[in-house]
Amino acid sequence: MDFYIIFLILLALVFDFINGFHDSANSIATIVSTRVLPPQYAVLWAAFFNFIAFLFFGLHVAGTIGKGIVDISVIDSRIILATLSGAIIWDLITWYFGLPTSSSHALMGGLIGAALVKTGSGALVWSGIIKTVVFIFVSPLLGLVLGLIIGVIVYNIFRKSAPGQVDHMFRKGQLLSAALYSLGHGGNDAQKTMGIIAGLLFSSGFLTGAFHIPLWVVLSCHGAIALGTMCGGWRIVKTMGQKISKLKPVDGFCAETSAATTLFIASFFGIPVSTTHTITGAIMGVGSMHRLTAVRWGIARQIVWAWFLTIPAAAVISAAVYFMSGLI
Repeated sequence: MDFYIIFLILLALVFDFINGFHDSANSIATIVSTRVLPPQYAVLWAAFFNFIAFLFFGLHVAGTIGKGIVDISVIDSRIILATLSGAIIWDLITWYFGLPTSSSHALMGGLIGAALVKTGSGALVWSGIIKTVVFIFVSPLLGLVLGLIIGVIVYNIFRKSAPGQVDHMFRKGQLLSAALYSLGHGGNDAQKTMGIIAGLLFSSGFLTGAFHIPLWVVLSCHGAIALGTMCGGWRIVKTMGQKISKLKPVDGFCAETSAATTLFIASFFGIPVSTTHTITGAIMGVGSMHRLTAVRWGIARQIVWAWFLTIPAAAVISAAVYFMSGLI
């Protein structure tokens, strides 16, 4: 394996680290903002379940990213370099401004931008792209609806219980719901980088036979995203945990449970959804259960605009990197 391929694999793992760093807010914002766990323990809790997620999920999402967005025959080292550069740069820009955007869609936009410059639209696998784009709308809506439904059910079950008793119970319950959400996060997000690395190995001739994901790639990607989660993107934690809606432990439990359910469904069907979109929608759903004004819709609007910009912005950056790499 030559040095350049090793460099690109390391760059992919850097992206996975940044993904965990950027998206750690998704896993820990609710459990930190409700003061169930202090930040330093919350990131360790989330990172552990990020890492072991491969024991519970198949590799359907990795297959979608590896060969379901761009025709694998056009993928080469320049496309991988441009894709990762576009996704990393966009993730860092949105982290700086505290916007919880999707690393998944940044990666997908990077692939699309580089492939368009290389061969045009003929290289795009529209079925995989459309499926992913549809879930830009479906995943937050599903998270919102499930958050609202679970919230209504839970609040009705415990409506006669003392507030202190409910708070105590769901402080423990949130440990479980945060663990489930972190499993869903690791099971969906780590697989996207697996697909990129496997696509690189396949196109470079280092992966023979049918397209598959080697075990060392699986372990490396889960390790990188878990390490990133441990470092924590604290700017985004504040946005997710407090700026959208104030949360109590019971609210955090409902939001995390609904988001985890959405991620489990998506991972089962091999759909690379945004964990960010999912948990944001769930928080909005739980917040609006109390009253619509409990959700800060102005902040939510800024987040949604960033969602729509992610794929085209990452694609433009990736296209520019691909073009410039050809001049070197």
